Amino acid sequence: MNIVVLAGGLSTERDVSFSSGRMIAKALKGNGHHVIMLDVFMGYRDEETDITDIFSGDPGSDEFLGTIPAEAPDLEQVRAMRKDQSDCFFGPNVIRICQKADIVFMALHGENGENGKIQAAFDLYGIRYTGTGYLGSALAMDKALSKKMFEAAGIPTPRGLSMKKGEAKSLAEAKISLPCVVKPCCGGSSIGVSIVHSQEEYEAALAEAFRYEDEIVAEEYISGREFSVGVIDHQALPVIEIAPVEGFYDYQNKYKAGSTVETCPADIPEEVAAKMQNAALAVCDTLGLDTYSRMDFLLNDRNEIFCLEANTLPGMTPTSLLPQEARVIGMDFAALCEKLIQISLEKYNRR
Repeated sequence: MNIVVLAGGLSTERDVSFSSGRMIAKALKGNGHHVIMLDVFMGYRDEETDITDIFSGDPGSDEFLGTIPAEAPDLEQVRAMRKDQSDCFFGPNVIRICQKADIVFMALHGENGENGKIQAAFDLYGIRYTGTGYLGSALAMDKALSKKMFEAAGIPTPRGLSMKKGEAKSLAEAKISLPCVVKPCCGGSSIGVSIVHSQEEYEAALAEAFRYEDEIVAEEYISGREFSVGVIDHQALPVIEIAPVEGFYDYQNKYKAGSTVETCPADIPEEVAAKMQNAALAVCDTLGLDTYSRMDFLLNDRNEIFCLEANTLPGMTPTSLLPQEARVIGMDFAALCEKLIQISLEKYNRR
């Protein structure tokens, strides 16, 4: 097949996306596919470029070499690097090249790839892509909205409240006491997330989260262990535990090798693991997620679980969780990539 691996964009997880994209592209080439990797924002050359035989070569692969930096990218600098300085989000030739592909493998992370806008545009252009559709993506990306949907569906989640810039609320409004967690409403990779222990820290955390978005979420702090559960084709994968060596599972601990100890299957009672897996499936049903996704959980010392959020385009980096979970059931990385393409194409064939 001719496959575009779409990465980059204008998300704070831009560099993470490139790391996922490189691994995916390498695996798919090894599987015998014709693969090119594109930065959705930067595009490929200019609109006059002949793309007739685009899949016969390997354009621009050297641009995506490197590792994930310790800090999130400066998006203003990224915008300034684009040659055409167009107001269009899609870079030169992105839509044209994606239309020539049999499928687009979505290696995007964060707001650009997971808020549903690109999926909606691709639906209009008749472009096939991996992962869930635009509506499920949009619901999962909005932590404030998805939290309300979890509560309505009886899925355990920490108490919380959302607020917009200029409308800061007190924790008492949601019966939340310190310590608490403050985070951007639609961010990812724990960028802009703070655990606060005082009113002064709370106010500083609000300012930090509002640097990234105009709406944020404050929620009760759950002291406990961190876990994640992947779901592929309506089947829950083994539970994985995430134990940072220091601090919490923030941006650096997610992507710096050796910063986190990950155990799969997690060392927890079978009934607790089953409860998490069932909750993960319930999240998929509630938000309308299909093909694949990954849900994050906390477990307190009373073996009570709390769902934090759903990820509709889970990371596919060397340290990412979904590939580790798949490996436990005998699916290596190349087979996982192939499986995600297969179930995504089946969704289109059922229409």
